[in-house]
Amino acid sequence: MSSHPILAPAPGGGLTGALDIGGTKIAGALVDPGGSLRCRVRRATPAQASSRALLDAVYEVVDVLAADPLWADVRALGIGSAGPVDLTHGTVSPVNIPAWRDFPLAASVAAHPALAHRPVVLAGDAVAMAAAEHRHGAARGHDNALCLVVSTGVGAGLVLDGTVHHGLTGNAGHLGHISVDFDGEPCPCGAIGCLEGIASGTAITRHALSLGWRPTTSAVTSAVATAARAGDPAAVAAFDRAARALAAGIAATAALVEIDVAVVGGGVAHSGEVLFSPLGHHLRRYATMPFMRHLRAVPAELGSDAGLVGAAVLAGAPEPAHVAGPATVTVGPRTSPRRRSGEEFQV
Repeated sequence: MSSHPILAPAPGGGLTGALDIGGTKIAGALVDPGGSLRCRVRRATPAQASSRALLDAVYEVVDVLAADPLWADVRALGIGSAGPVDLTHGTVSPVNIPAWRDFPLAASVAAHPALAHRPVVLAGDAVAMAAAEHRHGAARGHDNALCLVVSTGVGAGLVLDGTVHHGLTGNAGHLGHISVDFDGEPCPCGAIGCLEGIASGTAITRHALSLGWRPTTSAVTSAVATAARAGDPAAVAAFDRAARALAAGIAATAALVEIDVAVVGGGVAHSGEVLFSPLGHHLRRYATMPFMRHLRAVPAELGSDAGLVGAAVLAGAPEPAHVAGPATVTVGPRTSPRRRSGEEFQV
């Protein structure tokens, strides 16, 4: 099934557990039907560790959630994971987590004792962000939307006809890996001139440095944004190039599936007008067909909570993408004893 309805939960629908798993952090929360986080926990992802150690880190976050008194009201758990994902098999192969290749994440998390009799639902992290912004954020009221996460990479999710669209494997809307420069640089994915290689925070910083920008502190995207606000020509040009690439990708998506809003989140979106001003300018240049005249790009509203909120939204959908029940999963011995529910755990 390539898409699934996202409907408002019934009043008194209880809480939903949520995990947001990426290359730098594993976050967890209990989410109420209004999208508010009632409990949250976060720890660093041991991205270079073994598969077992990575799962232990996820289990530790679940341990903390399950120790909260509100856990008794949790009906299901949603997972938004860095991808690619494979919803047919419930597996993930995150680019920045080398030990997880075709890793059975959904079934592995479902095997945690605290999740007995609770369904576990897996989705890609950008699709989870799209679900969150559509239900509770900047895409509310829009039946057709593109929601982007522009950070160290570029991910995206689609809402079509009021429905979050997963695609055949869960990777629909993967805008970061469409080509916007046929003569561009090779991408680690194997293609040429990918949007991610031009518009990501890493790419913005790299291009500013190549144009002569010299940081006064650290060479990070926020520093490039500060320099752009001060009028540094190299920093301004780097953001303009990224905005032009994003505009081309957004306009191409609109031409294909007729979206009427693009919601832009992620760390780069925090740069504010140094990104959104040229993005609006270039979008008007690329989105020229009559049916795209009302297309606009707006900042996301949910910030870093979007992955957790969206994972909870998808877990509460009538037909979620991939549901795992309790299972026996063999991934090696646990590296530390399970914390008892009464023990304190710091993350």
